[in-house]
Amino acid sequence: MKRVEIFTDGACSGNPGPGGWGTILRYNGVEKELSGGERVTTNNRMELTAVIRGLEALKEPCEVALFSDSQYVCNALKLGWAKKWQANGWMRNKKEPALNPELWEKLLELCDIHKLEINWVKGHAGHPENERCDRLAVAEAKKFAE
Repeated sequence: MKRVEIFTDGACSGNPGPGGWGTILRYNGVEKELSGGERVTTNNRMELTAVIRGLEALKEPCEVALFSDSQYVCNALKLGWAKKWQANGWMRNKKEPALNPELWEKLLELCDIHKLEINWVKGHAGHPENERCDRLAVAEAKKFAE
């Protein structure tokens, strides 16, 4: 299995509001940047989309070291929350529905294909790839803010 690094970030101007996401894929020293956005979205949706788009870009099953500053994404995957929500019909508990179920569904499908190692990084703390992903995400969000 090829080992790939994926760095992601999402941004939103207002929550909800115009948002963007940025992803960097790195394999054997070669990097590819991906980004996109939506006119009305949330920060968490953009964080999820960044991870999904990165994994979707892989052409075969890979070992993936994922780096994200989103505790929402990292904890839901690492601690099994997303799988629990799925098993409970996309409910966080007896009263609260899990948000973004269609994105979580897609992400969990991709997690079944690839072997993920989840790494949380502190956002806006000088992590070079996280800072680059943030710039990509903010630039995309600005396209919809005008």
